[in-house]
Amino acid sequence: MNKWFELFLGLVLLVFAILVGWASDAYTWTIFGKDLNFLHSAWVFLKGAVFWFVVMVASLLIVLGVNDLRE
Repeated sequence: MNKWFELFLGLVLLVFAILVGWASDAYTWTIFGKDLNFLHSAWVFLKGAVFWFVVMVASLLIVLGVNDLRE
């Protein structure tokens, strides 16, 4: 693909995702009684990703420390 087209498409998708997140938070989007707040869902996902990243780094450091003690 053309590099300018890729850049433009990426910007359009980013703006679209931001607008959908904002609109789902600002207005009440419900389907079959379920709330569709994408901004809240993205925030929960980000917090979970940070938690698991810290857990994996801690596990890696423990394994490396045990490996150093073994030598």
